[in-house]
Amino acid sequence: MISEAPPFWWRKADWRAWLLLPLSFLYGRIAGHRMAHARRASVPVPVICVGNFTVGGAGKTPTAVTIARAAKAKGLKPGFLSRGYGGSLDVTTVVDPDHHRAIAVGDEPLLLAQEALTVISRRRVEGAARLVAEGADLIIMDDGFQSARLAIDYALLVIDSTRGLGNGHIVPGGPVRAPIGQQLRSATALLKVGGGNAADRIVRMAARAAKPYFTASLRVRGDNTLAGTKVLAFAGIADPAKFFRTVESRGAEIVVAKSFGDHEHLTEEEIDDILTTAEREGLLIVTTSKDFVRLSGHHGKAARLVEKSRVIEVDMVFEDHLAPSLIIDRAIVACRERRLREMKAGVKAIPAKAEPL
Repeated sequence: MISEAPPFWWRKADWRAWLLLPLSFLYGRIAGHRMAHARRASVPVPVICVGNFTVGGAGKTPTAVTIARAAKAKGLKPGFLSRGYGGSLDVTTVVDPDHHRAIAVGDEPLLLAQEALTVISRRRVEGAARLVAEGADLIIMDDGFQSARLAIDYALLVIDSTRGLGNGHIVPGGPVRAPIGQQLRSATALLKVGGGNAADRIVRMAARAAKPYFTASLRVRGDNTLAGTKVLAFAGIADPAKFFRTVESRGAEIVVAKSFGDHEHLTEEEIDDILTTAEREGLLIVTTSKDFVRLSGHHGKAARLVEKSRVIEVDMVFEDHLAPSLIIDRAIVACRERRLREMKAGVKAIPAKAEPL
């Protein structure tokens, strides 16, 4: 298992969260200081960071994809920058979706690479330099908001309206990655996903800090109706319950639901259990895009599971359909202003193939 957030993180703070408060305080001080004072490398192209306040899934990857599609519609060449979490490669690599497997580069980079140029790197400065060398004129960071490695021109923080900030405590007592005040100061805007109210408090805080916010929802791609279909649904993502709700929203009856750790690669025994259960009960197997790419490219039972699984693909749809284009435009303006300040101060950027904006 790669990672799985403790369930108590997403409930009202209990004795475990309070017991861990000293460690949360220390973690928060370090994370907050790094965000506020770390020296960030300059990039000669606009950098949009799609991040979130908390550990776990809020919809960053589909948000990044939506922004990349808007960038391509404007005639730009966007490039995704990812750490390649869950993959084994520790060298800066351009992801080839026809060659690489998730076990090497991670599941999210494989999905991103189907949309645009994607580079994985444990060292974000090196990764950004590789994207610039490959001709990217817009960098979209999938996560990395709290890392403070690169100068960011537009930081969009995604928050799930059902989960919100969980118990509100900082790691390890809760899911929050750094002090909320520092995160808000470093953010450009918020994106509230879904129609729940768990994010309302942070949205009000953002409004008081004069931070704009957008709204969006995850929508199933295509005509993926499952009305009256009995299914076995499995998911190894940060919030499997969200996927199960999506499946039920398509009219399916989930007879068996199987949750695995985020980014987890299934064992032969787990794959066999899914196949056997579905065959015995006469169930259609449904899963997420991330789980599907983790299984793809393998042989034996994994290949059989790929063949028998239906993928429920989702897109992040902004309520204001012009919002992604607006975010890109503001990032470009911010990049120009940043580069002028840096040139006056004698700050050198990562070498570019073309003149900076």
